[in-house]
Amino acid sequence: GGEGADCFCSVRHGLAFILQLCNFSVYTQQMNLSIAITAMVNGTTAPSQPNASTERPPTGSQDHWNVTLRELKAPAYDWTPEIQGILLSSLSYGSFLAPIPTGYVAGVFGAKYVVGVGLLISSVLTLFIPLAADAGVALVIVLRVIQGVAQVMVLTGQYSIWVKWAPPLERSQLTTLAGSGSMLGTFVVLLVGGLLCQTMGWPYVFYIFGGIGCACCLVWFPLVYDDPGTHPFISTAEKSHIVCSLAQEDCVPGWSLPIKAMIKSLPLWAIVVSYFCEYWLFSTIMAYTPTYISSVLQANVRDSGLLSALPFVVGCVCIILGGLLADFLLSRKLLRLITIRKLFTAVGVLVSSGILLPLPWVRSSLSTTMAFLVLSAAFSSLCEAGALVNFLDIAPRYAGFLKGLLQVFAHISGAIAPTAAGFFISQDSEFGWRNVFFLAAVIDIFGLVIYLIFGRAEVQDWAKEQMLSHL
Repeated sequence: GGEGADCFCSVRHGLAFILQLCNFSVYTQQMNLSIAITAMVNGTTAPSQPNASTERPPTGSQDHWNVTLRELKAPAYDWTPEIQGILLSSLSYGSFLAPIPTGYVAGVFGAKYVVGVGLLISSVLTLFIPLAADAGVALVIVLRVIQGVAQVMVLTGQYSIWVKWAPPLERSQLTTLAGSGSMLGTFVVLLVGGLLCQTMGWPYVFYIFGGIGCACCLVWFPLVYDDPGTHPFISTAEKSHIVCSLAQEDCVPGWSLPIKAMIKSLPLWAIVVSYFCEYWLFSTIMAYTPTYISSVLQANVRDSGLLSALPFVVGCVCIILGGLLADFLLSRKLLRLITIRKLFTAVGVLVSSGILLPLPWVRSSLSTTMAFLVLSAAFSSLCEAGALVNFLDIAPRYAGFLKGLLQVFAHISGAIAPTAAGFFISQDSEFGWRNVFFLAAVIDIFGLVIYLIFGRAEVQDWAKEQMLSHL
């Protein structure tokens, strides 16, 4: 059955596009607070800068912008930097427990309902955030924690769908197509969010992106099915193509996880540690770029959204380029796989954290700061082709479980890092940012050292033993 096999109008590509939309909408709901918080809090400008007027153009834009806010009657709250840090990382508080049970639940109820319900809960709660903010900050934190769990349902549950829908050879293109929605969402919410805050008031950032999520659910429930067999309008050619290609793979997913061997496996620990350390830097940047740009560089919210979106676009492009470069070096046998993984990780970590360190000293110049942030994003995305994908090399058959495990550590660092950053900034507004960047760089480089010492790229013994016993 070749006809329906590889045209882009196939059902499985349609599924990838719907999932792209879901990922888009989840990420807009993840990032909307990062941009909206710059407008929700009054007085985001850093207090201890008496000489600001000498270094910067006159702050006419700032005054004009405060006037617009008053006309919009969007409330502003007196949240301390610590509270802002807790708010920005509250999504990760509940979600670091969620990836593992989500995989199990998806197996029982079907991935369709896990993803759909997760998206619905997340979207509905997004609509209620402006009301919750009026009721008090504690309620917002509770909503964000529940939202975090719901979003993990969407982001982890979708992998169970591809198990039944993606032919092995198309797996990476279908998952990356679906996953590209996340970067797109980050980009759009920063770009549009800044404009919305300035023109309609910040509550509309939550109303509009919550609404898009609800609309997405209306597409999801009627059009998506758990496996090709039950899909009503799939061509028989495509159905047989998917079923046959999956049958050839004959994988025994085996729930007997070699937990003991995993705990003893140093290469796996190297990946776990570097995941945690790289996500520390990443989650700090994700959460605080808009705040940094609006408070330290004194940009208004619209510009701050526009400028914050830049590093993410560049990062998005560089992830793809980095993957292509790594594949090229490998296929031409120019470097060994482990050399590629370690080289990419080292360059990514050292350059991206090295560029962040001098940031507080160049804050008088907007263009220099932006150039540094963009370069940092470009290089840190090289780690995606390094340590962050390395788990596929050492244990391909447990990829799903390990991805969930690594997400747990990514979420733990996402829960700690922005909270810690808020604490530093509230302690000392002058040197706070310097400490935030310094700590992130130190942690990142520590993770790199561990990875360079213990990282491996060949399939580990514990990931291939059962294969022999089947033969």
